Amino acid sequence: MTATHSVDRPRTYGELRRRKDDTRWELIDGEAYAMTGPSWQHQSVVSGLLVQLVSHFRARGCRVLPAPLDVRLPRASEPDDEVETAVQPDISVVCDLGKLDERGCRGAPDHVVEVLSPSTAGRDHLTKRALYERHGVREYWIVHPIDRMVTVHRRTSEGGFGPAELFEARGMRRVAAVPSIEGLEGLEGLEGLVVDWDQAFADVPPIE
Repeated sequence: MTATHSVDRPRTYGELRRRKDDTRWELIDGEAYAMTGPSWQHQSVVSGLLVQLVSHFRARGCRVLPAPLDVRLPRASEPDDEVETAVQPDISVVCDLGKLDERGCRGAPDHVVEVLSPSTAGRDHLTKRALYERHGVREYWIVHPIDRMVTVHRRTSEGGFGPAELFEARGMRRVAAVPSIEGLEGLEGLEGLVVDWDQAFADVPPIE
């Protein structure tokens, strides 16, 4: 996702919804970032992954939703207008359909994909990793569209992400290898997921 920091910015989801401009925003712990338009390469990779994820997860009763989708991550049970974190992952996989409403998704998706842009690389690797871990995302992929590398963070039985897995995005690869973990139901959809990375990057020219 592509973003720039804004001086005149909302600090809660309620303030964000009441804004009259057409700017897309992300809120992270009360800090707001105005979203800029992504590159065509970024969108091509998102589209290539989206098709494959929809094909895999639809039969498992999950929803695969691209940005823009407001994912509100409340600290506790505060109403939406007081929520200080609302992000727009490039792709969200939601298997608990009770989290979906007319505003988007309230609560963490099961699976999140972020395709890096130059302006968001640091935040996607650090701030959002910590955010998604804290809110219970089961699996988080960070896709590097230029150098064709993927970083995968998986939730463990201890409750946080385990060691990151880094691999080259080429060929067929079983990406989600989440084991059956006691107390972490609903991961069956992630087990057995194989991604054709060459197809995902089919429209993006290789680096010479």
